[in-house]
Amino acid sequence: MQKKLLLAVIAFCSLQAFGQTTETEEQKASLTTESAFTFTEAQLGEDDDMSQNVTIINSNNNLYASKVGYLFSPMRYRYRAFNQKFNDVYINGVLANDMETGQFRYSMVGGLNQQTRGVEYALPFEDNKFAVSNMAGSNNYNFRPAQMPSGNRVTLSAANRNYTARAMYTYNSGLNAKGWAYSFNLTYRWANMNTSYVDGTFYNAWSYFLGVQKVIDDHHSLALSTWGNPTERASQGASTDEMYHLANDRYYNPYWGWQGGKRRNSRVVNDFAPSAVLTWDWTIDENTKLTTSLLGKYSKYKSTKLNYNNSDNPQPDYWKLMPSNYFDVWDESDEYNRTQQCLDNFNTAYYYLSGSQRNRQIDFDKLIYSNRMVTAQGGDVMYYIQAKHNDALTLNLSSTLNMQLGKNKTWNLGLMAGTNKGRHYQTMEDMLGGYRFHNINTYALGTYADNDIRVQYDLNNPNATVAEGDKFGYDYAILVDKLVGWTSFAMTTGKLHLMAAAKMSGTAMARDGKMRNGMAANNSYGRSRHAQFLDGGGKLGLNYSIGRGHVITLGLGAETKAPTASTAFAAPEINNDFVVDLKNEKILSADLGYHFQTSWLKLNINGYYSRINDATEWQNFYYDDINSFSYVSLTGQDKEYYGIEGGARVKITPAFDITLLGTYSEAKNLKNAHVTYMNSTTGLYVNDVCYNKNHRENGTPLTAASLGLSYHQGGWFIDLNGNWYDRIYLSSAPCFYYQNSLENRQAVYGDVYDNEGNILPDVLAQAKGHGGFMVDASIGRSIYLRKRGSLSINLMITNLLNNQNIVTGGYEQGRSDYTSSGNVRAYKFSNNPKIYYAYGINGMLNIAYKF
Repeated sequence: MQKKLLLAVIAFCSLQAFGQTTETEEQKASLTTESAFTFTEAQLGEDDDMSQNVTIINSNNNLYASKVGYLFSPMRYRYRAFNQKFNDVYINGVLANDMETGQFRYSMVGGLNQQTRGVEYALPFEDNKFAVSNMAGSNNYNFRPAQMPSGNRVTLSAANRNYTARAMYTYNSGLNAKGWAYSFNLTYRWANMNTSYVDGTFYNAWSYFLGVQKVIDDHHSLALSTWGNPTERASQGASTDEMYHLANDRYYNPYWGWQGGKRRNSRVVNDFAPSAVLTWDWTIDENTKLTTSLLGKYSKYKSTKLNYNNSDNPQPDYWKLMPSNYFDVWDESDEYNRTQQCLDNFNTAYYYLSGSQRNRQIDFDKLIYSNRMVTAQGGDVMYYIQAKHNDALTLNLSSTLNMQLGKNKTWNLGLMAGTNKGRHYQTMEDMLGGYRFHNINTYALGTYADNDIRVQYDLNNPNATVAEGDKFGYDYAILVDKLVGWTSFAMTTGKLHLMAAAKMSGTAMARDGKMRNGMAANNSYGRSRHAQFLDGGGKLGLNYSIGRGHVITLGLGAETKAPTASTAFAAPEINNDFVVDLKNEKILSADLGYHFQTSWLKLNINGYYSRINDATEWQNFYYDDINSFSYVSLTGQDKEYYGIEGGARVKITPAFDITLLGTYSEAKNLKNAHVTYMNSTTGLYVNDVCYNKNHRENGTPLTAASLGLSYHQGGWFIDLNGNWYDRIYLSSAPCFYYQNSLENRQAVYGDVYDNEGNILPDVLAQAKGHGGFMVDASIGRSIYLRKRGSLSINLMITNLLNNQNIVTGGYEQGRSDYTSSGNVRAYKFSNNPKIYYAYGINGMLNIAYKF
């Protein structure tokens, strides 16, 4: 693949001019917009339905914010390390974030590069006309066909990323003499298992956009746009450094294997969110405008997974198969796990896994054979592919009144109402050659008799047989209703620009169970009570021009924020219980900045501080110490975010710029959390303390810096950036840090407490990933054709030096280094986090013809 990239560079640089070259702003922008959002498609979420792990930000005034969203995207950069729920995305003024999680699903607009060019950005304390900007910024996409650049556009792309080929056609009519405008887009992205960057993955996605707008008269306009993105893609799984070493591949993927001589991935995502927005623009007079938009979407998300029943885990990188499970490579004093027999077993496992690729991948044929044997004897299948479904029907209505009160004064009023029904259930995707399965909790059979009601997933249909396509395990809906009112005022007087904004909202949520779970026979079927929250807040932004290009900025904000529905329920797959002591988050934020601009220098430096009190988080995972799956709520958390960020662009010549960007940030827990978890095999709750104080936000670099060289002249655009990333933390496993877990560890190892009974610092240390240096480059040319149209060509290369040691994220495994009976394991989960590495050298070549 690297040779292909080199050939592409040579071919690109040898291109001859097709006609006159020019450097209009429109053509210059076309080169960057072809790459816009390409980064998010290369960072698709692998294990959840949030299809990105980045923050989409930009700014016309802040150099740092205008660059880093795309520049740092290979590292899944999040602005100031904030959760994505603090980044709001609007379409024609109506909020498009997921109503359960609060996060925006990038796949909703994936492939619509041209339609997402028209966008208004607002940083946390910048004024705008569509909302009170969120703590990580907000942006508003304009999907009105009349405001899209007219003409035809054809784009062809080749890449070695998640997809290897892309074709895109866009047509915008512009506004005709009768007041009509039309817009159309069709995009296809593709990769198979032999061409995708990560082995065993594929990508097959369409995107479409249809829009029509009628300008009725000077006062009224109606626009209707609909779009969607039917996508099928195979996922990559994280693994341990031990397995990456055995495979001699940083991008080893445990999710795929062989079936009948063909490759098959066990984790396939099907994602489709057909959406539509109807917008009425009413220009009341030259100073007053009312915009009303209704957004509707029906998202369907399905993700498959290989699972097992009364058998060993079939994952090829399962810890029991690892060489270090047989011989303790970490502790020389462990005589029990360092015998000669242990070493022989270690070597056998080592040579087996390192010797053949087939030994490191799933053997579907073996699983199918086992299933056929056991079902022929009357048993349930041992291995199967299940599918997790997260579907949602969402309606959002927004109305915004924009008023120009004078030459330098604006006032905005807005009202938004939304409702969402999210359906969550599990289906049997493939029984892998078998034909018997029952909807019972096999994990609970070791605790209760087979005739106990607590082993039933659905008491309304006890012992139900499950066929392929049937629901089993859980089936419930989450209902969310939200009403928001907001206002903002901005004015300029002399050297001072002032912005003030405030909002208030009400949120109601409930669970509606479709199965009567035996663990909660009277508290799982039907609708729960409604939890209701009232929240709101305000912010103030000041810009003071000192003169001669010097500007001081100040932002202050305070608000409360309702918990998201995705964290509000204690064990939603089992019962209707809300998390105990569920509260609004209390948020304080401040920003102080200095900006300087002359004809040759643009500079900005910002310091910021944000604090969140009473945050709630939710997870579910297997907890060794109780030998059970658990549903975990972390409450009463206080978090702190602060740092400094800056950017400088020096114009050396009219064509050559040097840009410097950097940030040093902190994002951590200020105190230990209260934890409540349910044991899924008993249905009982346990209260504990999680010692996660000082644990950092994960999956994004907290330190980053960039040096960029840019040459733009004569239709040529050449950019070279050297980027440094550091302080990348992995997602911590809460159960490592429970009080109960620490006491169990002390009983086994005696290494948790010092002589005074204090917890040793290393015991609570959060796992980190390796940072490093990455070089990215792009070269492009915009060519005006004499006969008709223009041609834009752009080659982008990421990680030019092929640094494959940089960790983009991962997680602590969350299992204990000892068994539930207190025996020491040779395998050390604490030393084997699962991680993702940044792609090595990769790139994309775009050729766009506009006519």
